[in-house]
Amino acid sequence: MREVAYFDYAASAGPRPPEVVDAVAAYLRDCGAVPGRGTHRWAIEVGRLVLRVRQRLAELLRAPGDPGRITFHANATAALNVALRSLVRPGDRVVRTDLDHNAVRRPLERWARHRRLEVRRLPVARDGSVDLTAAERLLAGARLLVLPHVSNVLGVALPVRALAERARAAGAFVLLDAAQSVGHIDVDVTALGVDAVAFSGHKGLLGPPGVGVLWLREGVPARPLVRGGTGADSWRVAMPACLPDRLEAGTLNAAGLVGLDAALSWHAQHAPATRARVHALAVQLFNALEALPGVHVLSPPPSVHGAPIVTIALPGRSSESVARALDREFGVLVRAGLHCAPETHALLGTLRTGAVRFSLGWRTTPLEVTRAVAAVAAIAMRGNEGGEEDA
Repeated sequence: MREVAYFDYAASAGPRPPEVVDAVAAYLRDCGAVPGRGTHRWAIEVGRLVLRVRQRLAELLRAPGDPGRITFHANATAALNVALRSLVRPGDRVVRTDLDHNAVRRPLERWARHRRLEVRRLPVARDGSVDLTAAERLLAGARLLVLPHVSNVLGVALPVRALAERARAAGAFVLLDAAQSVGHIDVDVTALGVDAVAFSGHKGLLGPPGVGVLWLREGVPARPLVRGGTGADSWRVAMPACLPDRLEAGTLNAAGLVGLDAALSWHAQHAPATRARVHALAVQLFNALEALPGVHVLSPPPSVHGAPIVTIALPGRSSESVARALDREFGVLVRAGLHCAPETHALLGTLRTGAVRFSLGWRTTPLEVTRAVAAVAAIAMRGNEGGEEDA
């Protein structure tokens, strides 16, 4: 099979480091027990590992207090939904942004219809900048500000600390969607001044799919989205009052957490050098694509404060047709479409055609970048062959 050049790290980390693969295989082969469901040695061993992962994530986030305030969920979407349910009440006012993922947009807009929620949208520029005076006006009387740390379409970071300061002055909680930032840039919950953070383990952290993470600051309410077995306090009808059990009904993804533990070890050793190398490659890709005739680069130049993402459009071509050609003819794997963020595409003017997103990661090489640029150049030179233009 022809080698491929993978540029979809913003969706998932692709092939994982061997240490992650080996850890998951060893767990499935030699143990397979789950935490909190037994007092035998294997269950206790896995339970200790899960506690270690909570502690390591708390350290990564510089999260103060009890590491039990880090809870595990099926993915970042589930974690965000739990956070929203915990923080939002019927009749509340919530402020969100134009760059939100559907994991935020859809539940809030549904609750706006069914729970009398007032949802206000904060405009964000293509470079991630925000009118802070406008933000202050929108935040007046708000219960919650929810915002992405980094856009999954553009790779730009928002001014989280400045917005959090204004939210706090207005008496609002701050929920941060860090799916595209954790692992790529430092996320310090204390310095940022946020109250809740949700992210996944399978993107920038290089863990397996199936582990979402939610951190809630001390004093932030925790309301279960799912109810069921917790392995403790089984005699109670209600979910336990304490975290993490209150938000973790059902069996945890132990294999995913074993892999995440190994990924955190890899990350601790390799992250600084990897970030610098990948950022340099993202800049190289951006500059080369920007120089191509017939290619419109939509994202700003990559920043060390954002994610290594370069998003383009070829006028007259649908993003899906470009992505198909990149894959089938050149073995270059990208993400096309609206990226679960249609309001971002409305901002970019690509709501009808979508866009082609190149996201770089730990295994990206200079040769792959050169190959991707040559492939885009070849497709752009052909123009709109075959009637692929968006009607």
